[in-house]
Amino acid sequence: MDKDTASPDPAVKKLGLHPVVLKLGLVSFLTDLSSEMIFSVFAIFFTTIAGASAALLGMIEGLADLSASSLNFLAGWLSDRTGKRKAFALAGYGFSTLAKIILLITSSVVGLSIFRVIERLGKGFRGPPRDAWLSAVSDKNTRGYSFGVHKALDKSGAVLGPLVAYGLLSWLGDEASTFRILFWVALIPALLAIVVLSLIKDQPGVQHPRENMFETWQILSPEFKRYLVAAGIFSLAYFSFGFLLLRAHSVGFSVKDIVLLYALFNIAFVVASPLIGKLGDNFGRARIIMLGYLIYLLISLGFAFATTQWQVIVLFIIYGVFYAIDEAQSKAFIADLELERRASAIGLYNFVTGLIYLPASLIAGALWLLHPSSAFIVAACLAFIALTVFVFLRPDKKRGSDAFPH
Repeated sequence: MDKDTASPDPAVKKLGLHPVVLKLGLVSFLTDLSSEMIFSVFAIFFTTIAGASAALLGMIEGLADLSASSLNFLAGWLSDRTGKRKAFALAGYGFSTLAKIILLITSSVVGLSIFRVIERLGKGFRGPPRDAWLSAVSDKNTRGYSFGVHKALDKSGAVLGPLVAYGLLSWLGDEASTFRILFWVALIPALLAIVVLSLIKDQPGVQHPRENMFETWQILSPEFKRYLVAAGIFSLAYFSFGFLLLRAHSVGFSVKDIVLLYALFNIAFVVASPLIGKLGDNFGRARIIMLGYLIYLLISLGFAFATTQWQVIVLFIIYGVFYAIDEAQSKAFIADLELERRASAIGLYNFVTGLIYLPASLIAGALWLLHPSSAFIVAACLAFIALTVFVFLRPDKKRGSDAFPH
């Protein structure tokens, strides 16, 4: 079984974190610095420079989310089956880096679509082994904090990335040639991330060499499976972030201002993530998950009726708080529920939710064409249903019918 307590390293006692958490955080920082330089301008570049429609953006973003999740369960299962964490994480980061070269070759709608989908395949393959690696070196009482700090470092790259993009756009203008330079610059930190990760010592898990994927699903805990139901419903409300950027653009933000708005969202995430992790450690992660669903419900209503720029700014800050819960604390919650096959559980969670993101983004794109506000109102209704289901199922509580050998 993956260790539930970190080793008594002096650095752990001093910082309250295992050194591997910080090292993996640096890898994520460099990768996000690269990716978010691109993503902060991708929706606008795709629709204005390349000439794609909002509906096509919705489809591509949904396919990107689907590709990010398509390999999650496989990667998690392979990681648990072999006990290897680093090898699979390294393969995933490497694949994402190679995919970015596509941007240096073409700027057509087809080429951009292929890049967006393929780059996310790498993300899907690296996530479950890395998160299982993180949970193995984190004590249960500080697991939320560990995941929160890791994601804060991750998103620190997402703060700096858009600022670099903003600087390049301000200096060189928002012409197509500037975007090409931006894509070249973004490749550098992605390559550095691969170098750093290759130097980190692996933390292997217990091998399950005779277990196939179907058997793994059967053995996963009933608490985790109940959480998967609520998370799946919530995923229908969770459409692409690109629509929030388009909403900001419709309220009057320029392309450069949207980049700054995206940076503001990430700053809110970075500040909130460790604090929310601490709250989850002290007051229970189930309560934090429910709070996240409620916040998303309110944010969706806010975007539906926002008419001024200051309202959109406030909503992006609050969205950063929600995203800190969804990105970090959901994984810490799964690590609490599933002690032995964490990579498989996290991978299955990512796969199921990502599979649902495709119809969610397609529906959002169709509703956007009818009226942008309708997409957000539907999202609020679905978030309310997910919250109700979570309260009814209570995956954090054991039930008598759950008792079986695990």
